[in-house]
Amino acid sequence: MFNIVLVEPEIPQNTGNIVRTCAATGCRLHLVRPLGFEVTDKHLKRAGLDYWKDAEIFYYDSFEEIKNANPNASFYYFTTKGLARHSDAKFEKGDFLVFGKETKGLPEELLKANKEYCLRIPMIGETRSLNLSNSVAIAVYEALRQTDFEGFKTEGQLHGSKW
Repeated sequence: MFNIVLVEPEIPQNTGNIVRTCAATGCRLHLVRPLGFEVTDKHLKRAGLDYWKDAEIFYYDSFEEIKNANPNASFYYFTTKGLARHSDAKFEKGDFLVFGKETKGLPEELLKANKEYCLRIPMIGETRSLNLSNSVAIAVYEALRQTDFEGFKTEGQLHGSKW
């Protein structure tokens, strides 16, 4: 479906939550080292619950490694410094949605080199940023919405009746 890239994530619970989101949406997760935790971390496993087996996860030593392995792919960089809203992008299956570490975001040089692909999730006031796992979920579901949730069960039932 889509590819989620976490560049140097620091908080195991966030990454665990993102594993769960990837498992539920069919997204692939790409983790760029160094990681701020061990992949055996109990908090990481707890946050991902039993979804680890359902998620496709790849590890890299640099962001350039991902770019080189996917030269024709579209990459979108999520940052509070983006000029375009996340909903302004035209996502297609296979796109890479890139997120930075919780404390600093993505490297400044990466953002400057890809200005036209930098996206922000709107917030009010002087809010510094959203939680990383929340940001990933917002981005993934906007991309899925744009592709009409193809392949997803979208009809729901509430207490035995359709809504």
